[in-house]
Amino acid sequence: MQQVFDGHNDVLLKLWQRQRSGFEPISEFIQEASGGHIDLPRAAEGGLAGGICAMFIPSGDLRVDRPGRDGSYRTPLAEPVPRGPSLDIAIEMASIAFRLERAGAWKLCRNTVEIRDAMATGTFAAVLHMEGCEAIGPDLDALDLFHEAGLRSLGPVWSRPNIFGHGVPFAFPMSPDTGPGLTEAGKNLVRACNRLGILIDLSHITERGFWDVASISEQPLVASHSNPHALVPVARNLTDRQLDAIRESQGLVGLNFAVTMLRSDGGDNPNTPLPVLVRHIDYLVERLGIDSVAIGSDYDGATIPAEIGDAAGLQNLVKALQDAGYGEAELAKICRENWLRVLGAAWKEEE
Repeated sequence: MQQVFDGHNDVLLKLWQRQRSGFEPISEFIQEASGGHIDLPRAAEGGLAGGICAMFIPSGDLRVDRPGRDGSYRTPLAEPVPRGPSLDIAIEMASIAFRLERAGAWKLCRNTVEIRDAMATGTFAAVLHMEGCEAIGPDLDALDLFHEAGLRSLGPVWSRPNIFGHGVPFAFPMSPDTGPGLTEAGKNLVRACNRLGILIDLSHITERGFWDVASISEQPLVASHSNPHALVPVARNLTDRQLDAIRESQGLVGLNFAVTMLRSDGGDNPNTPLPVLVRHIDYLVERLGIDSVAIGSDYDGATIPAEIGDAAGLQNLVKALQDAGYGEAELAKICRENWLRVLGAAWKEEE
């Protein structure tokens, strides 16, 4: 079984929502749960040894307008969310992460040595991420606080505008060049992440924002849960030019399991066969090289293929890649080693 380090999941959002519904989030994670994609029993069954766990402030329901038979759709950008409630929710999610660690359910990892040690002992290796930075103000004081608490990855924006930049809408077909790039506050955020050693995640950002980060950041360029726009022209996927820049920076793209970003028809249909995912991996490997392709499942944040189902089905994808000709060394890179390389570079571990 290949151990997998997953570049993006929303398990903290799921646990936070369960907590608000009156359930105990720690027991929900430790025991096999009836819903969602990740808990410890299913992670163990599927070889999910760790991952980047997002603190994400929800925007409520997004209305998807599918006007034609061709599957096209346009979803208006979510409205900005205010900082005060966002900070409260981020703190509540961080609290769940800390309580999981105290309960021995996972290890909050701040460097790749801790990730490898946790995986070697069978402890889920969690890295704290912030998806959209609405909880952080322009003075960046909260960034320092969250970094001290263990934050090691962030995406400046989700699919809505904030003080740091603009996200792309959920739309198909559409270019990712949908709006402005980084604000001055966003550029300062990128510089601060470089200084602190916090990975900058480019999934959800506009194409202009992508190039702004590329012009400022000293890190490898990373899109934790994105797919090739050439295969599925959804706004959240990456153009070949963006992929080339990621390759040149020795960065990484994590394959997103969201079926709307995998299917050529853009459909939200879980009956999406595994060869579709293999096709995306093949394209990324050809464009980026084997050292820059990984997994960013979007577990607990999207509709994923039924043949994977949840964390327990992760090895079904590994088997499909084996059947497609990927050897054990290549699979090890896709499943975990490429993430560990890029995280080590962003976290300045060689300095």
